[in-house]
Amino acid sequence: MSAPLSIRFNDDLLDRLRKRARGIPGATPSGLAQLLIDEGLRMAEHPGIVFKDGPTGRRAALAMGPDVWEVVTYIKESEERGDLAIEAAAEALCLPSARVQAALDYYSTYRDEIVEEVAEALEASRSAEAAWQSRLQLLA
Repeated sequence: MSAPLSIRFNDDLLDRLRKRARGIPGATPSGLAQLLIDEGLRMAEHPGIVFKDGPTGRRAALAMGPDVWEVVTYIKESEERGDLAIEAAAEALCLPSARVQAALDYYSTYRDEIVEEVAEALEASRSAEAAWQSRLQLLA
């Protein structure tokens, strides 16, 4: 469910919003504003988390680091558990353990979103490998 909210933007900000929305297929200024506000609130609630564009769309990531789904995948695939898993991920990903914990905190709040990103990344990987195999066969 959504509810209307009237917001007054200064002219420069509204022009920037409209210009940015025109550069994104299917985007509207109001939809883009809603997305950016949601992301801004999430970043305020989860310090160290940013949002990046990529082949599977926008996704949560550690600032200057890997995507949250990548950290979660490493933890899930690790043989370690608890704090040892966090330390192992931190070492493998060259991150302080506090940043790994920030990714896990975000995951705990937005679990379904991250699970979907893991599935999308796995499918993209499978598609890329199939294309690579096809090229190898063609060139053999």
